[in-house]
Amino acid sequence: MKNITVLISGASIAGPALAYWLNRYGHTVTVVEKAPGLRTGGQAVDFKGVTHRTVLDRMGILEEVRRHQTGGTDQVIVDANGRRLTVMPGEFSGGEIEILRGDLAALLYERTAEGCEYVFGDSITSLTETAGGVHVTFEHGAPRTFDLVVGADGIHSNVRRLAFGPESEYVHFLGYHYALVDLDLDLDTGFDSVMYNEPGRLASFGGPKASAFFVFASEQLDYDRYDVDQQKRILADAYRGAGWLIPQLMAGVPDARGLYLDSISRVRIDRYARGRVVLLGDAAYGNTLGGFGTGLAIVGAYVLAGELAAADGDHRVAFQKYDEAFRGYAKVAGQGSAGPFLAPSTRGRIRMRNWMFKRRFLLRAMLRVTDRFATDIELKDYTSLVRSSDDAETRDGEPGACVTARLSDERATGRTATPPQPKTDVLNGD
Repeated sequence: MKNITVLISGASIAGPALAYWLNRYGHTVTVVEKAPGLRTGGQAVDFKGVTHRTVLDRMGILEEVRRHQTGGTDQVIVDANGRRLTVMPGEFSGGEIEILRGDLAALLYERTAEGCEYVFGDSITSLTETAGGVHVTFEHGAPRTFDLVVGADGIHSNVRRLAFGPESEYVHFLGYHYALVDLDLDLDTGFDSVMYNEPGRLASFGGPKASAFFVFASEQLDYDRYDVDQQKRILADAYRGAGWLIPQLMAGVPDARGLYLDSISRVRIDRYARGRVVLLGDAAYGNTLGGFGTGLAIVGAYVLAGELAAADGDHRVAFQKYDEAFRGYAKVAGQGSAGPFLAPSTRGRIRMRNWMFKRRFLLRAMLRVTDRFATDIELKDYTSLVRSSDDAETRDGEPGACVTARLSDERATGRTATPPQPKTDVLNGD
């Protein structure tokens, strides 16, 4: 099998999952991540159905993911006086297997760190395709050339912007924003996890999604995604005048340990690849809070890497096969919006949503539908293409693809990237 060099942008879920498989197939992998280290914490993510389980099992991490699972948390929906109205079951919000995003990211990093190069604290500034590869410049590191580049850097993908065009052409705002906030508050709600609605607004406290979680309807906001203080002000303005315990929650926001604010948006793109650059995960088929993002990332990484192996590194064939195999499966990300469900626009719609949770037959029907979406792909078995350990050691007298993890090329840049130290935040991303 031909050895190729691959640069992956993004070290959350999709990027390291792809790195795992590419390394298994004998390719040389570099992962670049803008953040200074692994992002710990974050909301819970979930897997559902036999397809997700099969890919996790083939990666050898299914049982470890199960050991880290949160178990799913029932969320009590209350009125403005804190009285229980109904319950959102953990099986509905947490899928079959629920795990904290930070735990999953750490697990994937551990499985790839020795075989792949990770560069933290850096980002791509330009991509220039040549006859033999992609010439890449970085914000800090020296320029390098790779055979292929993968954008696994989330819904606000830098790679997509550089290779395909402005974000506005592909990311469509769906009328809501959400915030994950790590609050250090001791509020006695009477429940482990609680949720409250007013028209166009949701606030929840407790549970694995984050210590506090907010969804609110608004016009599309123009703000600096890296200015946390500005985001705190936006959140406080959005919940001004709200009832229940929201004034106490907002009082804790200025001192929050971590906060992430983003729009609820959907990615629509007519093809996943352009030349030697390809998109994976939310960069290609994101739908914020849609419930399928992590599963799509894991399965997408498996399919993309498998098709590259099956095509012996011919990216033109592999990228076309990936698009053909995955576009139908990813169609679930092009449907629906979590905003109107989580924060209905009227009191009547809030009551209707709550009524649904009281009807077990409706919940079971909805769970069957989500399971069908999660398994709607003919999953090929590429495992026969995995290189043996002997093949990985040498190829034609040259060093094999399994390389010792490096955090930067100090000789080229004179700079050492920050090691992946735990970093408590609630940043989302794929």
